[in-house]
This record gives sequence, structure tokens and C-alpha cells, in this order.
Amino acid sequence: MGNRNFIFFMLCLLSCVVNSHAQQRPMQSLYMFDPLLINPAYAGSHMQLSGTAIYRNQWVNFPGAPKTFTGSVHSAFRKTRVGLGIIFGNDQIGVHSDNSLYLAYSYRLPLNKYNGSYLTMGLQGGFNNLKSNYSILNPKDPDLYGSITKFNPNFGAGLYYRSKNMFAGVSVPYLVNNKLIDAETMSGRAQQYRYYYLTAGTTRKLSPHLKVMPSVVVRIQEKAPLSFDLNAIWVLYDVVGIGGSYRFGDSVVGMFELQLNENFHVGYAYDFTMSDIRQYSNGSHEIMINYRVKIARVHRGMECPSYW
Repeated sequence: MGNRNFIFFMLCLLSCVVNSHAQQRPMQSLYMFDPLLINPAYAGSHMQLSGTAIYRNQWVNFPGAPKTFTGSVHSAFRKTRVGLGIIFGNDQIGVHSDNSLYLAYSYRLPLNKYNGSYLTMGLQGGFNNLKSNYSILNPKDPDLYGSITKFNPNFGAGLYYRSKNMFAGVSVPYLVNNKLIDAETMSGRAQQYRYYYLTAGTTRKLSPHLKVMPSVVVRIQEKAPLSFDLNAIWVLYDVVGIGGSYRFGDSVVGMFELQLNENFHVGYAYDFTMSDIRQYSNGSHEIMINYRVKIARVHRGMECPSYW
């Protein structure tokens, strides 16, 4: 990419952060394999101890493009009534680096023993630590210099409904609209805005060895357009998952997931960019690994659900 395009891109990144009317939270395609990232009520839903790591390299070959790592660990306690979890991550975009750490708590209410349905209420609390190193910008802006660090505490809540064949959820993971930059010289408004997530999905058995899992995620952000994902995964022999996703106005995603054994699962997604950025980028890559284990003293008597 030439210097002119590089400078143009960096200015666009700054505009997104300073004006804060665009997408603010990291966007991932494999969130369906770790819903705790968007809904604290999901904590403990796997019953056993479950840890997931996801790495996303967005807009490959685009200088300063986002690179995101997220991780979570959660488990059920007290005969599945209570779930506890921890969520952490690092998001880098241009001159900005955002580290986060949140704790999640959930409480489950059984609804119907015949269809296995339950309702879970969840809370989370933690912080984001944003660091912006403007000294690496070229050309230099007299109003942007040195490094700025901003510590932002936050909290959120969610509800999650589950039965044998369907699920639905609503969540607001970050309730506080924090300021991102305190510098008096910044003329723009640098502020986070609240997100609302609506999720729903079902599982349909097509044959003894084939099932399909369609789902939808709707994102509602204050002062930003509505966005949503339409997803579908076909599962073969409860081992291999192949599917795709359509992200409105942004990309088409291909996904693959494999159960290596009863403990390990791995996944991969590739985003085919549909916006004008496709002229400069080769799309986005995302990889996921999940590890689950049942701890005898903690999970005695608990029936752990299958991965799918």
C-alpha cells in the first residue's frame, strides 16, 4: 500500500475512535462457540470447566487493521444453579491497544423438566484499559502526541433461555458509556456507546447423522445503524461442523469446526469482505480452540451437555 493510502487509512481509524459513532467493540465471527463474550448469563452453561481462546486477524494486508484476542474460562457450581466465569482480551487497531478483564456470574432457574428448559440471569463487571500511542503517527498531528492511557470500569447484564432444541438471549454487556480520551486538546467526542444483543437459534435433526443449527444475532448500538448476522451450521456425526454466516452490509463468512476428542475442539472462519475495503484487503482470518474437562469434586452428579 502506498504512503497516501496508508495515511488515509490511519486518519480513518482516528476518525472512528474520536467521533465514536462507528463499531466500537471487537467484531468476531466465531462468537457462537463462545457466547460468554456477548452474554454473561452464558457462564456455566457447559456445566464442566470450559476454556475458549479466539484470535482474529481482520483485513489481512491492511496496515493498522484490527487484531483481536479473546479468552474465557467458565464452569457451573452448586448443582448447576450457579455459573462463574472470567473473560479477558486484547484488541489492537492502529495506534490503539485495548486490554480488558471481566468476571461473570450467573444463576439458573429450571422451567420445565420435560423439555429441559431453563432461564439464566447473568451479571458481569470489570474494566477496559485503553492505551493510544500517537507518537508513531506519520505525519505528526500537533494535537495528537505522546501516549494516552484510559482506565474504564464497566458492568453488564443478560438473560439466557435454553431448551433441548432452541435458545434465546438478550444482553447488554457494557452498560456504562465511558469516555475514551480525556485530553483537552481533542476536539471530537471520544465516548463509548451502549450495545444491546438479541440472539436466537434452534437445532434440527435432518437424519441420524446430520443436523442443522440456524441462528441469528442482532446488534443494536446507540447512535449507529442496526446490524445482524444470519448463521447456519451443518453438523456431521456430532464431530464436524461446516457452515456460513451473512453479516449485513459487511461480509460473508465461511466456518469450519472439528471435535478432536472429548476435550478439544478447534474452529476456523474466513470473512469475505463485501465493503470497499476489499480493494485493499484479503479478508479476515479467525481461529478458535476450546478445552473442556469435568472435575470430579466440582461436577459430581452434573449431566454435561454434548458439544453440539
